[in-house]
Amino acid sequence: MVITADKISRSIVLVGLMGAGKSCVGRRLAQKLKLPFADADNEIEAAAGCSISEIFSRFGEPEFRAGERRVVGRLLEGAPCVLATGGGAFMDGETRRLIADKGISIWLRADLDLLVKRTIGRDHRPLLRGDTRGILQGLIEKRYPTYALADIAVDTVDRPPEVTVDRVLAALTNYLETAALPSQT
Repeated sequence: MVITADKISRSIVLVGLMGAGKSCVGRRLAQKLKLPFADADNEIEAAAGCSISEIFSRFGEPEFRAGERRVVGRLLEGAPCVLATGGGAFMDGETRRLIADKGISIWLRADLDLLVKRTIGRDHRPLLRGDTRGILQGLIEKRYPTYALADIAVDTVDRPPEVTVDRVLAALTNYLETAALPSQT
């Protein structure tokens, strides 16, 4: 089966830690599937009129997560797209239910060394201020069990993004083919 936009009836939602490649892979995946791409973090900033760091400092994480939930819900109500979510979005039970109801979730799984390499020195990520390696290790321990609830898991590696895009396409094809099989009852 070759996946084309007409075979996609639900949005493809990328989840995972910051640095896993959700935005980078998402843009390329959307191009290959001929679907629109949306980055939830960018949409949140546009809706709020300020940066995510400013939202965190002014209103705190709970208010940010509530806004994130509203934005993800709005994006999933529209036509199918490829949606890159923020690292904590899938941790919120309500957001996770929205994704399960309206999308196909794909966890971009990355090891600690790769995440550190991709995120070190980026001060626009409010949760990574301080000991980046230690913070990411803690996030892996806390979040990976929940990310494992995603419909599909794909390992991302330190190679060109197209390698991960191809892995995602293969896993998505397998998922859609399996879903199309008649059940054995």
